[in-house]
Order: sequence, then structure tokens, then C-alpha cells
Amino acid sequence: MKKKIFVYSLFCLGIILACSKDSDVTPGPIAVDKSANLLATGASANDILSNTNFDKLLIEIAYVNGFRPTNATMDNFETFLRERTFKTDIEFTFTPLSSPNEETLTLQEIADLESDNRTEYNNGSTLAIYIYFADAPSDGDDESEGLVTLGAVYRNTSMIIYEATVRQLAGQSNLISVTDVESATLNHEFGHLFGLVNLGTPPVNDHEDLDAENHCNVQGCLMRAELQFGGPTMKMLESRASKGAVAVPALDAECILDLQKNGGR
Repeated sequence: MKKKIFVYSLFCLGIILACSKDSDVTPGPIAVDKSANLLATGASANDILSNTNFDKLLIEIAYVNGFRPTNATMDNFETFLRERTFKTDIEFTFTPLSSPNEETLTLQEIADLESDNRTEYNNGSTLAIYIYFADAPSDGDDESEGLVTLGAVYRNTSMIIYEATVRQLAGQSNLISVTDVESATLNHEFGHLFGLVNLGTPPVNDHEDLDAENHCNVQGCLMRAELQFGGPTMKMLESRASKGAVAVPALDAECILDLQKNGGR
């Protein structure tokens, strides 16, 4: 009998040691699958517009300290998203960042900054978007010609707003506010993430500008090429404001028809 008790004791001791050993193991970090957020611009157009694969939008607003977009801009942007998509669950997170201390930024440098700082990626039925508000202008600007870039998209869920340039231009106008320029730029660039024009969302009718690829040829449309560059953008917004119209243009009927065909409103 004593022999049996001794054997049972050893068996129990083995279980205790095994459990203790397992509990001491520290699990490693869980790898985040970023591949679905590293695709070409427009590749997620249908996923953004419809609820087929994703029913929530999580938009990370990363901004250099002192260059956060205005609250009014974010309200306008959310309204734009709800008008054109079927997403009812839209969440914004705000990530303040230190300045990269660059005089200008290339798209590769912007992509590198995203790799270092982005925290939100697609997860389950949540589609994540990353928008960076920079304190430096684009390296492609030509101020002598009045060609400065306000924003750009460079992946299916990635966008930059050159906030320093936006504020500089808005400060030169008595008719247009920072919110006006931010809203026009955000909505225009997000239109490209929607796949406009002919950038992942096929046009129902041909309305692409032959002189400006992936932009609309309909006068007054949000997706006109003028809204990508500073000088032309300011002229367009000021012209509208001087006539008593809302400064920020809306999508024209052709662009809306394209979005509806691809799962949007």
C-alpha cells in the first residue's frame, strides 16, 4: 500500500511541475497581418463603400503635434462618408506624433513613417484607414509655378494631407477657412480610395479627364484635378464662396452613379 501511495505522490508532483512550467511560459507578440492594407489605391473601394465584407470603418488620424485637423473638418468628413457609404459604424482614433523634422516629404518617406507609426489594421469585420497630417510639404511642390500638393493617396487604405501647406494657403484668403481647405482635400482624396475616377470603381459612363488621369471632367465636381493642387483649389473654392455657394464642392451625378454601381450610396 505504501508503494502505491509513493507512486501516486510522484505522479501528482509531476502534474504540478508540468502545470507550473506551462504557466511560466510568456507568449510572444501576436503578428499583425498587414497585407490587406498594403494594396494598390482603389483595391478596397467596394469594401469601403458596402457592408459585404466589412461593416465598420476605423479611421486612424495620425498628426504631427500642432497639426491636428479642426473638429469641424472631422464632422464634415464623417458626414461625407455616411452620405456615400453604407457604413453606419464609423470610429475615429487620433494619434499625435512628433515631427519627423523633414523640410519636405517623399511618398516613400511617408510610407516609412506609416510603417513606424500606424496602429490600426483590418481586423475581422473592421476595415482600417490611415490618414497622416504632415507638418512638411511634398517634395514635388513647385511654388514658383503655384503647384503645391494638398494631399495624396498611396495605398488602398493610406492617405496623406499636407497640413502645413493647407494652413499656409488658407491663411492667404479672406473667403476660405482652414476647415474649407481641409474638407475639400480630405473628401477629394478619399474619393480616390472610393475608386474614383476609374481607379478601382469602373465608370458607368466615361467621364475621366483625358488631361488628368483618374479625375473627373465634369465642371464643379469634387473629383476635378484642380482639387489636388493648391493654387487651382483655392481659385475653385473662392469662386464658389464668392457666389454664395458652399465652398467645398460635392460629387457630381456621374461619380455618384459609379459609387452606387460599386456598392455605395
